[in-house]
Amino acid sequence: MSYTGPDFDPPQPRRSRRGPLTVALAALVPGALLGWAVYAAVGGPADDGGSAHATATGSPSARTPSPGGASPTGTPDDDRGPSASPTATAPSPSASAPAGSGPLKGKVVVIDPGHNPGNARHTGEINRQVDIGTHRKECDTTGTATNDGYAEAEFTLDVAHRMRAILREQGATVKLTQDADRPFGPCVDERARIGNEANADAVVSIHADGSGAGNRGFHVILPGSVRAGAADTRAIVGPSRELGERIAGNFVRVTGSAPSNYVGGGTGLVTREDLGGLNLSTVPKVFIECGNMRDSKDAALLTSGAWRQKAAQGISEGIVSFLRG
Repeated sequence: MSYTGPDFDPPQPRRSRRGPLTVALAALVPGALLGWAVYAAVGGPADDGGSAHATATGSPSARTPSPGGASPTGTPDDDRGPSASPTATAPSPSASAPAGSGPLKGKVVVIDPGHNPGNARHTGEINRQVDIGTHRKECDTTGTATNDGYAEAEFTLDVAHRMRAILREQGATVKLTQDADRPFGPCVDERARIGNEANADAVVSIHADGSGAGNRGFHVILPGSVRAGAADTRAIVGPSRELGERIAGNFVRVTGSAPSNYVGGGTGLVTREDLGGLNLSTVPKVFIECGNMRDSKDAALLTSGAWRQKAAQGISEGIVSFLRG
């Protein structure tokens, strides 16, 4: 996700070395900073992809930037980047997955993979202005990409597919806002509407940032309190923060990634009032920027299939923790 525009739809565990107490602490973190401190204290992994978790534990525990450049403002937008074939792409089940019999039976999760791979071929359509409550902005953006051309839109779909498989095993009904099954979009207002109409118990928008080299780490974007036009987030601010905190803590624990060193003050949490995907949501929703595609060290993680599995696992475990209370 780019940090150039006002409305982006979005910025190795070694379990044998962590005992039950560590997992419990990670589940209770009020923010990613404490989760990172706990993880580092028990010897978290370095920057390699490492082996991935197989299943969720159920622990309670944009304006379009230049595809090859960093966003001018260093703040997230809605989508970015040229398309490239992902490595180690996860299997892609149907867009709306049936519920199973696990602990999340009866729960509905909407996963919003930021930036359709086809957006770059439909710039006229995605530049169309839509109403996000506080103002009007572009329908969508193309997203960013690594220096080697791995597109954010490919990354987000891959992580979304992995999350869908994990959450289905937990019994949830899972819906994707798009699965590269449409020429472009959906627009940011429609992305919000999909979650609302599904009466989702949780919505997570998946992104990767396009900030400057040296800016590293993940951050979770929370909705601010907005009441303007069609936007009224007051009812979802509290539960969305809880969802975001649980995702941040579990993301740290599972991936070993640190919270962002350039936004969020080291907490891994950022509140924004200018994103249509959040402003128009009536159900708990957050964005996660899993890392910075324009930094070579973060890019090495984002292009690793093993690390993407861990990212999907960490986000999913945060969702499971939130939905189980």
